Amino acid sequence: MDAYESPKEVDFHFDVMCPWAYQTSIWMRDVRDQLDLKVNWKFFSLEEINLREGKKHPWEREWSYGWSMMRIGVILRRLDMSLLDKWYALAGKALHVDGNRPHNPDVARHLLEQIGADPAIVEESINDLSTHEEIKAEHDRVVNTGGFGVPTLFFPDGQAFFGPVLLDPPTGDAALRLWNAVTAWLEFP
Repeated sequence: MDAYESPKEVDFHFDVMCPWAYQTSIWMRDVRDQLDLKVNWKFFSLEEINLREGKKHPWEREWSYGWSMMRIGVILRRLDMSLLDKWYALAGKALHVDGNRPHNPDVARHLLEQIGADPAIVEESINDLSTHEEIKAEHDRVVNTGGFGVPTLFFPDGQAFFGPVLLDPPTGDAALRLWNAVTAWLEFP
């Protein structure tokens, strides 16, 4: 990659339960809108990476906080990536800003209605066991590159970065300066 060539696409791995990934997603959307960047929203499970011995994997439970929200996200992404984008933005805000519980099925249904999606997607996600495989594959992608958390960014050349972890995401020119700083590291694989 040319040192001056900014990527046109990025895979953004997240878990709705992670406040840091949510804050970074706000920055990522700002950068996307300014640069016409394609953002592919992908999953990573904090429940799975932090699983304690003797506990069930999230896919072994009928409903599991972060994992179940990602299963809803899989169904939305199959319909249109923009629905997943809206879902993540709204569910993240509900959890991390408003103090709501988007991991509660009734709240999840309400949030789906707010983005213009069918609230029955909650039940569809529970009944569609293939959603587990998509989440596992994306989670394993991060783990197999040495990743342990989110946000994790993957670039078209195969490089991946953990972060940036943001508390107060920059906007406008500051958001672009941070993007340029992050992507400058792509010159040094």
